[in-house]
Amino acid sequence: MEKGGRIRCKFQDLEVNTREAMLHVKDSKTGSSGIPVKVATNLFSLGLPREWQLYQYHVTFNPEVESRRLRIALVYNHVELLGKAKVFDGAILFLAHKLGNQVTELFCETQRGNNIKITITLTQQLCSSNPVCIQFLNLLFKKVLRKLSMYQIGRNFYNPSDPVEIPQHKLTLWPGFAVSVGHFENRVMLCADVSHKVLHSENVLEFMTNLYDNAERARFAEICEKELVGLIVLTRYNNRTYRIDDIEWSVKPTDTFQKRDGTQISYEDYYKQQYNVVLTDLNQPMLVSQLKSKGSSSAESRVVHLVPELCYLTGLGRHATSDFRLMRDFAQRTHLSPECRHQQLSRLADNIQRNKDARLELENWGLQMGSQTLLTGRVVTSEKILMQNETCLPANPADWFRDLHNMKIISGTPLESWLVLCSYKYTELAHNFVNCLRRVGRPMNFRIEYPRIVQIEEGPLPFVKVLQQHMNPELQLVLCVLSSNKKDCYDAVKKFLSLQYPVPSQCVLARTLTKQGMMMSVATKIAMQIICKLGGELWAVEIPLKFLMVVGIDVNKDTVTKESSVVGFVASLNASITKWYSRCILQHAGANMADCLKVCMEGAIRKWQKCNGQLPTRIIVYRDGIGDGQLKMLMDYEVPQLLSVLDECSGGCSIGRPKMSLIIVKKKCLCRFFTESNRSLKNPPVGTVIDTEATQPKWYDFFLISQLAGQGTVNPTYYNVVYDDNRLKPDHMQRLTFKLCHLYYNWPGLIRVPAPCQYANKLTFLVSQSIHREPSLELADKLFYL
Repeated sequence: MEKGGRIRCKFQDLEVNTREAMLHVKDSKTGSSGIPVKVATNLFSLGLPREWQLYQYHVTFNPEVESRRLRIALVYNHVELLGKAKVFDGAILFLAHKLGNQVTELFCETQRGNNIKITITLTQQLCSSNPVCIQFLNLLFKKVLRKLSMYQIGRNFYNPSDPVEIPQHKLTLWPGFAVSVGHFENRVMLCADVSHKVLHSENVLEFMTNLYDNAERARFAEICEKELVGLIVLTRYNNRTYRIDDIEWSVKPTDTFQKRDGTQISYEDYYKQQYNVVLTDLNQPMLVSQLKSKGSSSAESRVVHLVPELCYLTGLGRHATSDFRLMRDFAQRTHLSPECRHQQLSRLADNIQRNKDARLELENWGLQMGSQTLLTGRVVTSEKILMQNETCLPANPADWFRDLHNMKIISGTPLESWLVLCSYKYTELAHNFVNCLRRVGRPMNFRIEYPRIVQIEEGPLPFVKVLQQHMNPELQLVLCVLSSNKKDCYDAVKKFLSLQYPVPSQCVLARTLTKQGMMMSVATKIAMQIICKLGGELWAVEIPLKFLMVVGIDVNKDTVTKESSVVGFVASLNASITKWYSRCILQHAGANMADCLKVCMEGAIRKWQKCNGQLPTRIIVYRDGIGDGQLKMLMDYEVPQLLSVLDECSGGCSIGRPKMSLIIVKKKCLCRFFTESNRSLKNPPVGTVIDTEATQPKWYDFFLISQLAGQGTVNPTYYNVVYDDNRLKPDHMQRLTFKLCHLYYNWPGLIRVPAPCQYANKLTFLVSQSIHREPSLELADKLFYL
């Protein structure tokens, strides 16, 4: 697990200018409402001269020189002409200055006496904002960090010589940084953030040995593959990461493989010769990792075998979230306060300036590390929470759970026919819990009748068997008390009640019901979930736009069929944005995503029209799950497909067609923001918007902080409006986005993303982890996946 987010967006994204087509924000995309607030950032100026340029040359050799290493050596011999600031990959040469001629010819002689003519031709003169130039500057900073004795692992850089140990959990943290150079509104800057690489102190062979000692011997291979396949390991001899795709039980370190020169060598001898490593166990199986070359298909991937003894697991592991102590100890060491994070970033800049080699690397190209950038953000007005007959202005805008205790929900269906399943030993717990549910439901105006409680044996099969016996058309809900958090029972219940007999279900762990001091709080939260699963509405915020439909889209990978994508699509169905239509589609990873979204949008608009008697006037789509480098694909395929649905629904009449906006949502962004208080830095207030200086000049984008960070530094959410014929003012778009962060019913408080996005995320998580098929459409108008 890496903290610090992605280090950069794909550079082809930067070539897409979405803002030029939006005339209403072409001159300015900056809002004006709200209270101004001074904000410090993790963006560093680079001291680029105003006319700084990069010169790109194409280099040829006559006669042709096959060796890339020799080509580089021949070019680098001409220091007087080319200078110190040069980068050459064997074909393309970058220089900080322009040569005297468009075409320059050089002559040299190899050690074997061969005469070589080198022709250097100017191909491009690049300004600092050019994507090629940005890519070059990112490569340059990789060299700078290596000068600081840091190692690149994945996209980020770490310092193995200064580890942080968590011995009670057998974990080691390598401190490091994620860095990215980008062209922001007015200039090129470096964005840097603190990152941690998590390593297990024990190697994979030790992990497998522990499994062997504690597992059933007959099922050891099956258990081992279940625990390891899909995880990422680090090989310390070369500091590279690999994904475990399989375990080859028949291959041993004494087996041989073919080297690139065609010779055969055993794995044992290879590691001894190459890395001076002596293997201690020659009977251990080998891990399999498929290395996929950039731009190649899966069929062209190369398989490598890894020795478990030399591999170390990275990340916290599959079961970390259920280990409270592990998560607490990990958070204490990695969730840095704004002040501490700011200090570490300042220290990085100082180290680059103090290190002679690193400083010269920048100075040769006319660069110099500057200070962290200050800018002005705005804090938008807090929202009122609307209940049935009351309005609540929470004292804590990020958590209004206590404010709801004696308030009535907007609407809810009485729970009259429902079933509770539990094992024999938890019968009393189940009765007590039902009584608590009924008690907390009254002040919320949610009537709960007493259910039928059925005692069953432990295990997934008894659950399904009893469900089959007790299903009837009047059944509104099934509540299951689970003895443990093992997935088999949970998955069996969710599959049966989402596919075979579509009824909303609620699962609760028995140990949760044993916490007597928290029972009323637990019962209240579960009652709120049940209300939503029955189609009820909890609270609302004021939405000024009439006949508005908002949509959230997210994409996940299915954990069983890895080549399948799970697409979640959630759309609002009423003016107050409190009722939802949910659709989930599984498709092959190579299929056209636009076709899938077209089907979902058609269904959502038909449902809206049925509920409201007309088409929505405006549709705003929040698109999560977009990877780096996919912006052009989205603009070329998804936007036209969604617009074609709107044209068809309005009978081809463009005047009556709903207006649409599409906004990309990114939860992982490198930028961080801090405000000053009492001479120290803290997180900005909830509702802070940043739409200047830290944004992209070609995009209609903004950052929004819509949550409180309980520990450490808050992570802003980044929004990029890529299509907008609603022509909303930036203030209105930002404010609407903030409002929607209040409407996620699984948490009575603010969340990081708009509610439809979070609903879509929850839906894809359930399907990808437990169901693995498209849920029944009979559940589409209920939030059955909360």
